[in-house]
Amino acid sequence: MRLFIQIPCLNEEKTLPMVLENMPTQIPGIDDIELLIIDDGCSDKTVEVARKLGVKHFVHHAKPMGLARAFRDGVDYALKHGADIVVNTDGDNQYPSEAIGELVQPIIRHEADIVVGDRQTATIKEFSWFKRKMQHFGSWVVNKAAGTHIPDAASGFRAYSKNSLLKLNIVTEFSYCMETIIQAGNKRIAIASYAIKTNPKTRESRLFNNIFEHMAKSGCAIIRSFLMFKSNVIFKWAAIIFCILGLIPFVRFLMLVCAGNSAGHVQSLLMGVALLMVGVFCVALQIISEVQRIQRKLVEDQLERTKELLYSTEYQKIWAKQNEYGEFPPAQELH
Repeated sequence: MRLFIQIPCLNEEKTLPMVLENMPTQIPGIDDIELLIIDDGCSDKTVEVARKLGVKHFVHHAKPMGLARAFRDGVDYALKHGADIVVNTDGDNQYPSEAIGELVQPIIRHEADIVVGDRQTATIKEFSWFKRKMQHFGSWVVNKAAGTHIPDAASGFRAYSKNSLLKLNIVTEFSYCMETIIQAGNKRIAIASYAIKTNPKTRESRLFNNIFEHMAKSGCAIIRSFLMFKSNVIFKWAAIIFCILGLIPFVRFLMLVCAGNSAGHVQSLLMGVALLMVGVFCVALQIISEVQRIQRKLVEDQLERTKELLYSTEYQKIWAKQNEYGEFPPAQELH
């Protein structure tokens, strides 16, 4: 079983040695451990430092493309080179590298396909009271959308099995953390949590400038991911609500008719008609979203089969000929 530990980096030359210092070299149940650095447009000596520390696998971006794209490209490289498990950690030494051995055990024991490191945010001294509450609230929202019970949905310290990565499709541009949990929950991928203790803070986050920007971007990612799977539910309940509201004016008008006092109450009928039309429109949208949901599922099933072929043993022999920039040697050298 081969494990790839990927580390997205953006100018991490000072902290990367600390990340790699306690990186495990042997893990029970793992035959091969490989380190992968995703160079997300680094302008310092991060790559040189990684090479000196023995890292052999690299993915390069000419300019910063964001955490979600770095994660996606790192996973693509790892699967092309035979990864059975992929662990994602950060280059700022926030997460304890020595905990990776325990993080992957639920996957090795086939108890889960995704394991999320629980930072136990309520105990992190660097987090303000407001940030702790928002982290807890954000995790609650994600769990409601996904039908999961993960205490720290925003944690980037995670282990993924190959099977789960074949099923997941990252579409967000901000952070994959929320999206993968929502997808995993709705695709019935087994997901677990493992409590960790984070290292002291080394720098400010580069994903966002303040907590409110983080909340806004995370909220958009959650809504987008939720709509991918549950938009039909939204329109169904909207149709029910508007149809009930539309019937109320009709009932009121009928009661007035029975009481012999219907004159001058045509407005009730107009309001009822308007609300019922909105309800019917929501029914139509619900039908369309249900058809699109089925279509998306069929496309994703086909994409999963395509990935199985692209990351199969035969294709791995071809990907092994690529250099770290994704370039193949001249055609005559491939044969």
